[in-house]
Amino acid sequence: MKTYVIGDLQGCHDQLQALLARVTRASAGPQRILFAGDLVNRGPNSLSTLRQVYAMAVGSNADTVLGNHDLHLLAVANGIRPLGKSDTLDAILAAPDRDILLDWLRRRPLAIESDGHLLVHAGVLPQWSVRQTLDLAGEVEAALRGPNWVDFLREMYGNTPNVWDDALRGPARLRCVVNALTRMRFCTAQGAMDFKLKESGRVDPETGLMPWFEVPGRKTEKDTVVFGHWSALGLLMRPRLVGLDTGCVWGGQLTAVCLEDRSLLQVDCPGYRTPGGKKAR
Repeated sequence: MKTYVIGDLQGCHDQLQALLARVTRASAGPQRILFAGDLVNRGPNSLSTLRQVYAMAVGSNADTVLGNHDLHLLAVANGIRPLGKSDTLDAILAAPDRDILLDWLRRRPLAIESDGHLLVHAGVLPQWSVRQTLDLAGEVEAALRGPNWVDFLREMYGNTPNVWDDALRGPARLRCVVNALTRMRFCTAQGAMDFKLKESGRVDPETGLMPWFEVPGRKTEKDTVVFGHWSALGLLMRPRLVGLDTGCVWGGQLTAVCLEDRSLLQVDCPGYRTPGGKKAR
């Protein structure tokens, strides 16, 4: 069985269907489909996209990690955060099956290990090994799946602590894990996360910041990490690193990679949003 990982969907349902058709044509046997998170938001069909991925996960060998937009949906649905101007979540919130979809969504993992690949939405702190990443993701997953999960969502937002410490406990510990796995792009050589730079694939070296995967001595540098989240970075294919957010919602492409042979499948996207967040005309 071949495993394909698909980058950030963000509600681009037509492109998801087109890409899945290409996956089916490329692989005659059964496939396992994994998604890099951010199933919803910004694109035109968040409800249809969420329904299709849910149906795939329930009916076949498919799953997704949680992205920051997926967590935002859960927070909005529970009155913790307001809808933003560029959010496209109204149809989900008004859907008759919203509770089924949201309950399924909150039970998704934040990290998946598959055939020697570690899949996360955003990144892995340089201090973490694969095993620690999976264990810490499991702590957040337990909170989201537990009876007090809405209380956890209330404590989840914030930019601190931005440096990992094994001694962290309680909401601060889980918040740091969530921020690394679903929001991080740049950090310092010491692993201090920066959340100000969002729409750039580069940074001035004088800031002391660098992409999380370029930190010297990163504990996962000998492991293969697959991630999304960073559309400004675009497709990144290195021997031990795969970045799959190719900006579908921004007019780029939706990308799938086969983990076994690194073959790529892509479909072009019309561009539902401009980089400033507005709907494309």
